[in-house]
Parts: sequence; C-alpha cells; structure tokens
Amino acid sequence: MAADKYETHEYDVVVIGAGGAGLRAAIEASAQGVKTALICKSLLGKAHTVMAEGGIAAALGNVYSEDNWQVHFRDTMRGGKMLNNWRMAQLHAQEAPDRVLELEEWGALFDRTPDGRILQRDFGGHRYARLAHVGDRTGLEMIRTLQQHAVHKGIDVYMECNIQRLLIDGGRICGAFGYWRESGRFVLFKTKAVVVATGGGGKAWKFTSNSWEYTGDGITLATDVGADLIDIEMVQFHPTGMVWPPSVRGILVTEGVRGDGGTLKNSEGKRFMFNYIPDFFKAETADSEKEADAWYEDKKNRRTPDLLPRDEVARAINSEVKAGRGSPHGGVLLDIASRRSPDYIKKRLPSMYHQFKELADVDITKEAMEVGPTCHYFMGGVRVNADTAASTVPGLFAAGEVAAGLHGANRLGGNSLSDLVVFGRRAGLSAAEYAKASAGKLTIDLGQVEEVANTLLAPFNNNGGENPYTIHANLQDCMQNLVGIIRTEKELRQALEEIEKLKQRLKRVSVEGHRQYNPGWHLALDLHSLLSVSEAVTLAAIERKESRGGHTREDYPDPDPKFGKVNIVIRKKNAEWSLAQEPLSEMPDDLKVLFEEKK
Repeated sequence: MAADKYETHEYDVVVIGAGGAGLRAAIEASAQGVKTALICKSLLGKAHTVMAEGGIAAALGNVYSEDNWQVHFRDTMRGGKMLNNWRMAQLHAQEAPDRVLELEEWGALFDRTPDGRILQRDFGGHRYARLAHVGDRTGLEMIRTLQQHAVHKGIDVYMECNIQRLLIDGGRICGAFGYWRESGRFVLFKTKAVVVATGGGGKAWKFTSNSWEYTGDGITLATDVGADLIDIEMVQFHPTGMVWPPSVRGILVTEGVRGDGGTLKNSEGKRFMFNYIPDFFKAETADSEKEADAWYEDKKNRRTPDLLPRDEVARAINSEVKAGRGSPHGGVLLDIASRRSPDYIKKRLPSMYHQFKELADVDITKEAMEVGPTCHYFMGGVRVNADTAASTVPGLFAAGEVAAGLHGANRLGGNSLSDLVVFGRRAGLSAAEYAKASAGKLTIDLGQVEEVANTLLAPFNNNGGENPYTIHANLQDCMQNLVGIIRTEKELRQALEEIEKLKQRLKRVSVEGHRQYNPGWHLALDLHSLLSVSEAVTLAAIERKESRGGHTREDYPDPDPKFGKVNIVIRKKNAEWSLAQEPLSEMPDDLKVLFEEKK
C-alpha cells in the first residue's frame, strides 16, 4: 500500500488553494458534514486574494437604490463582450449581495455610508457605485474574515504543502499527491472529491501583479487528468501597475484610485481616455472633461472614460506609449493629487499612499503616479458547470480564477472577489454532495504514485543540466514579448517554438542540494505548470482569429461575430493538446430583453 511508504491522509473533500474561493469552499463542505481538508501552497492568510484592493462587486443598492442584480448581470456580460457563461453571470449577480452580507455577519468590517450601511464605490465597467470595500484593503479583510471562520469551524489545514498531481481511479478523482515545502517529503491525500481554487498563472509573464504562488497549478492539475479548459487565451492586463522603479514593476495600483477621482494623463498633461471611448460605451459615458468632472462632483449615473473596462484602458495606455506620449519610464501618469485633498487620499487609499511612498519615494498626495499595463488575471480556465462548479472529470470541482465562464473575455473590477465567495460556496456544496453519494472504498494505484514520485525527483539526478531560474526567465521574456497585450500569429507561432524548446530544456533541469526547503527544486517543479499553461494560452490565442476583450490580435483587429458565439475549448490527451470551437449556450429570452436598447 502507498500508505506504508508515504505520509497519507484520507478525506471526503480536499480543497487545494486557501484564497477566498478555497476558504469558502472548505467552509461550505465542512458545514455539510463531510471530512474536509484545506491545502495551501504558502502560509494560511497569504493567499493572492489579499492583493485585491478595490472592493467586492454586489448590487446592494446602498449608494444607488436603482442598482439591482439585473443591471449587475448586464454590466458583467457587456464587460465580458458577451462571451460569458450567462448562467454563471446570472447566479453571480443574484447571489453576490447575500455573500457580502454573510461576510459582514462573520465579522468583516466594511466602510460605511453616513446612515451606517455598507459603503460602495465606483469601478470600471459598473453602471452604479457597487463595490463594497474596506479602504483599499478589501481582499485582506475578506481573507481575515474567512480564515478566522474556517479555523473556528475546526477545518484541517495543511500549510506549505504543494500538490503536484491528482490521482485517478476508473476515470474519477481518488487522490492528490504532493510534497511539504519545508522538508521535501512526499504526502498523499486519498479523497472522493477535489476542489481546485489555485488562481491563475501570471508568473509566466515578466511584468505581473501576481505573486510567486501564481504558476498555473490548478489549471495544470486539471488538464493532466483530462479536464477541459475554455477561453484560456483571455488574459487580462490590468491597466495600472507600477512602472518605476524596475524592482516593483507590475505591482498593482488599484482601480479604486480612478474610482475615487484619479485621472489618466499622457506626457503632454492631457486626459487621453476621451480619445478611446468605444461606440459601445458612448451612450453611457461622459464625453468631455468638464462633464466627467461634474460626474465626480454630482455623482450622476454616467461613467468617466477613465473607468472604462480594463481591456479598453490597457489598450489606450499601450497606444499612448507607442505614440511617444508616455511617461519618463514607459507608462502614463495617474493623477489624484490635483483632484482630492491629502486627507481624503490617505483615508480612502492608505495602502496606495504607503506603497508609492515606500517603494518609489512618490507622495501621491502631491504628485502623479507612473502606471502601465501588467499581467493580472485569467478569465479563461477550467470548464465548469455553472450551478455545481463541477469540471468535466468526475469528482473534480473548480472555483475562483482557476475556473472559466463568469467573466467572458474581460473581467470587471470587483467581480473577482464576489466570484470567489459565490462559486466557492457552490463548489464546496457540490463537492460535499458528490462525496456523500460516492459509495465504495477509495483505491489508489501505487504504480501511479511511484511514477509521479520519480518524476518529481528527476531534477536531483540531472547533474550539470539546465538551471530552473534561467528557464523561467526565458519563459517570462517569451510570454511578455510574444503573447502579451497585443498579439500576432507570427509572434504566437514563434512563442510556440520557444515554449517547445523550453519544454525540452526542462527535461534536463538539475538542482543541487537536498530536498529540505530547496527553492530551486520548487521552481523546477512549478515550471511543469508554467510551461503547460503558457502553451495552452498560446495555442488558444492562435485559434481565436479576432480581437475581443483581453485578447487583441493586431492581424485581426476587429471582433468577429462567429467567434463571439463560441468558446475555444482545449484539452490534453496523452500529453498532446487538441482544440475545438464549441457554441455558447443560448441565453433565455427573459435575460435577452435586458440588452435591448431603450428608446
């Protein structure tokens, strides 16, 4: 038995990833009475969710009573260029308010309106002020609340445990295999159901807001056992990351800066976003600087162009820089100092104030910030059932950024945090129900486990081989330069060639020392996921011959109605990728009417 050789644990449900989605899934599974484990690659509380600053999007209607789930649904679908799974967008808009109020019941401390209700701020692509927030530290408060609730419920937590492979028996999930980062010892989890909630894969790009954990683990875990991915080419480049100094390039500058009055300017001091308003948004957007200023002061239900959806703003910044109107270090200027008082800025944006003061020696109450696009978020990922969060592999569920469908071709700011709790809950509930219905004893194939163990140890046997850090740096340059914010078929095919060479080099990767906390070994193992995800993104980007949302093809600059009706599906079998175009499900008539133009 594998249990004789490896540390072994047995659970009904194993949740991989302890961010907002993973914590909410584990809380829900445990509440259903099944034995639940929560596994995190890093320390509990250090999940990427803490870096989400602006707020949680939910149609509470506390600032604008006109707001409701139908408007939120419509904004999400329009922002996603109608490529979204309509049912996921519907459930998200309907259930987000309850999930926010649930967080409040569990102890989350939100900013307040004068009459004591949860305050909501403006954000890009949202018609009304909709983001419940805690200054610019909303994700941190969300994790604190969920983490304390999970610990209070007595859920077993395995920290600094890196799951490398899922195990299959008869076509269904039966376990997960990984290692302890501190000791390097292997650990085996026998389980009826797995929820992957591991986020995206932004560390494949050179300039990214993502931290070291974001290496595409969950996406690769799923595809390695045959799960479908959809629309993985849809990678969001957040328009405002830090650009200076180089050591902090890519670190996120929250959209809340623009939501609280900040404006984007080029090197000539001009607000350039008025030149980039798409026809699609002109009816609902202020069309002059004077009108936009009035919008800030009077809070009319109109959008400033600085708060257009992220893909529109990122492309506009990219165009200004290419036209020679960029800031000194290759970005643009984000100015809030001339619009808000120092006290207001320090109260509403405390993290941003300290971030720029400490990392760039810039006082944002007195001067503008230099910002530019940074790889931020995967809209595509594991294909799931909207109601159950089940993947195409029995026993495997996915929630949060690792799962695709809700955001379509472009995610609106703030929808990520509500996504985590809405579909984290649904994934945990469905995984628990699946585990309860799964009869019979779990069988682990020891041969399968041994094969994985030998693969993971191979870098120690490749003396004098490739350096994992060099491979990673080469991959980041490849993805940044060839699969970035603007793409062409020639460059995408060049990227495929580079990725294939890197895959061959990975076979020869070698690490020195022993297994006990060996960062070089950890990176060598992460490269399996990083290269797999990079290849999937590139293949899907070649297949989608149009520009839509987060996917911009210079050689196909316009949206193609044909591609607006299909998901790009990619799956792996016997280590080979295959692609297909599969039609979106038909939206029901009662939701279609929400998009009819009112006269």
